[in-house]
Amino acid sequence: MREQNRVQLPPAGTLMVDGGHGDRVGEFRGVAGPYWSLRPIGGGPEWEADPACVRPATRDERLGARTAYENARSRGEVA
Repeated sequence: MREQNRVQLPPAGTLMVDGGHGDRVGEFRGVAGPYWSLRPIGGGPEWEADPACVRPATRDERLGARTAYENARSRGEVA
């Protein structure tokens, strides 16, 4: 792999925004072939994301995603 084509992997658990899936926010889990594996905050099924469409979540996006998860948990929609 040529040096300029290398992409630095985020640490596991880093919240990322997947622009290829409607700006869905998920935790970085690792690499699956040419894709990155992300999963919803709090667990759930992972999905594969094209690394070219993924970026780190902003502070506001991280807060919004965590708040949405906690609200769903308080309503009993997630464990």
